[in-house]
Amino acid sequence: MFGLEKPAGQREPGRSGGLPKMASVGDFNVLSSSIPATKVELSVSCRNLLDRDTFSKSDPICVLYTQAIGNKEWREFGRTEVIDNTLNPDFVRKFIMDYFFEERENLRFDFYDVDSKSPNLSKHDFLGQMFCTLGEIVGSQGSRLEKSIVGIPGKKCGTVIVTAEELGCCRDSVLMQFCANKLDKKDFFGKSDPFLVFHRSNEDGSFTICHKTEVVKNTLNPVWQAFKISVRALCNGDYDRTIKVEVYDWDRDGSHDFIGEFTTSYRELSRGQSQFNVYEVINPKKKGKKKKYVNSGTVTLLSFLIETEVSFLDYIKGGTQINFTVAIDFTASNGNPSQPTSLHYMNPYQLNAYGMALRAVGEIIQDYDSDKMFPALGFGARLPPDGRVSHEFALNGNPQNPYCHGIDGVMEAYYRSLKSVQLYGPTNFAPVINHVARYAASVKDGSQYFVLLIVTDGVISDMAQTKESIVNASKLPMSIIIVGVGPAEFDAMEELDGDVVRISSRGRFAERDIVQFVPFRDYIDRSGNHVLSMARLAKDVLAEIPEQFLSYMRVRGIKPSPAPPPYTPPIHVLQTQI
Repeated sequence: MFGLEKPAGQREPGRSGGLPKMASVGDFNVLSSSIPATKVELSVSCRNLLDRDTFSKSDPICVLYTQAIGNKEWREFGRTEVIDNTLNPDFVRKFIMDYFFEERENLRFDFYDVDSKSPNLSKHDFLGQMFCTLGEIVGSQGSRLEKSIVGIPGKKCGTVIVTAEELGCCRDSVLMQFCANKLDKKDFFGKSDPFLVFHRSNEDGSFTICHKTEVVKNTLNPVWQAFKISVRALCNGDYDRTIKVEVYDWDRDGSHDFIGEFTTSYRELSRGQSQFNVYEVINPKKKGKKKKYVNSGTVTLLSFLIETEVSFLDYIKGGTQINFTVAIDFTASNGNPSQPTSLHYMNPYQLNAYGMALRAVGEIIQDYDSDKMFPALGFGARLPPDGRVSHEFALNGNPQNPYCHGIDGVMEAYYRSLKSVQLYGPTNFAPVINHVARYAASVKDGSQYFVLLIVTDGVISDMAQTKESIVNASKLPMSIIIVGVGPAEFDAMEELDGDVVRISSRGRFAERDIVQFVPFRDYIDRSGNHVLSMARLAKDVLAEIPEQFLSYMRVRGIKPSPAPPPYTPPIHVLQTQI
């Protein structure tokens, strides 16, 4: 049905946001096998919708569609409730979606004036639609996107306001400490060596291990160190779910002796240190055998402290801008651009590898940059008119203002440069890294973060200087993505990536890992589906950016700025909801 059958405020137990039980967006996304970075809740309001009813105002509903990456097919994700008789609805029912920074999630919001109880949308009047990406909503100021509704030629269809709110329950962590008293003695020559094992219960009644404490040697009255665990890991955000704690005596051979167990819940633990949080440790076997059995000791909660983890979205919502710069390898090893064998070949029918890499990464990052102006640089070419070699030239030919508008502007400047410069050499990365580092060094307050995309055929000439530049840049608010195109061996690039061995220069190690390298050839889709290739490439190169971003903010102790005050809709007549 349409969501017509019950008021939007009444939720079915166990359903999120009152939506019908529908697949989450991850279920039909070829790429979303990874754990969602976070969940966001989308709220939808409209202003000045078209009036399609003769004697009263429209009765609007909003239908959200998501787009599969491979075949571009739109699928219905969910519907809001219908609100009677209004052109300015604030829909109560929310859409809860998985959010991945590194994926482009295309969304379509369709609006209808509902004329009957039929769930078939063709039976209702179309009021228009709005297209955007999830990144566009999240990346807007205050994560609030306002856009015109389109789709009915010659008519003003009004505006839609979509607000994204990160769901908070999964972001808390708790810091807990336990001690025990008078545990059973299990060792022949000494006392026990106790440790605790925590399990969360699953929907089907089984248990999953979620934490082990350290072992405290030779005592029946241990005090364990405080430990931190996410609420999601401890109880999946369900405060009343059973948590089982087992107490063991550690043995060197791994055959640890079971002392006993007890159960609790997050809600009980959150009362903190009190008489409610002293637990009898029970060994069911002993209890069954011995009539006089009382317990195998007690475990006491000493402290319970909730910490809310700040997330990437908190900073974006607080106004942090992501500045995107591209640097393209114009060295002769790429081959003559007029030949089909060249990596820079301008094929009129499809993008070359450089173009694909630029578009794949740029189209996602541009959603987080409010002015959409990107510096685009080239290196390793001879420039007109005098043929001097440059390792950081503006693709648009204007060194004072190397900014291009949007990813389309970058592509245009790239193609124009190919026609005017002469591919030359050597392949030096350090100048473009230092170029971005100069800007990053001037804003270290967390208001801006810089991402440099270097697309190269990988034959690097200035390895020592590049390492030095990366080690220096690791202290700055910046990340470097390197996409290697062509058939070369990319051993040097793997070394710069620093995933296996942290990069160093003259005895100094990088403060944090800021480089992500991927070879483009790993993403060529054999079926020729370039859309899928580009989506996979973007997913892999961008997946590390939020964590690199957070590592900079954490090391510097920078907290997110408060988000702008939430949007308050203009007051209008209260609608009835059916």
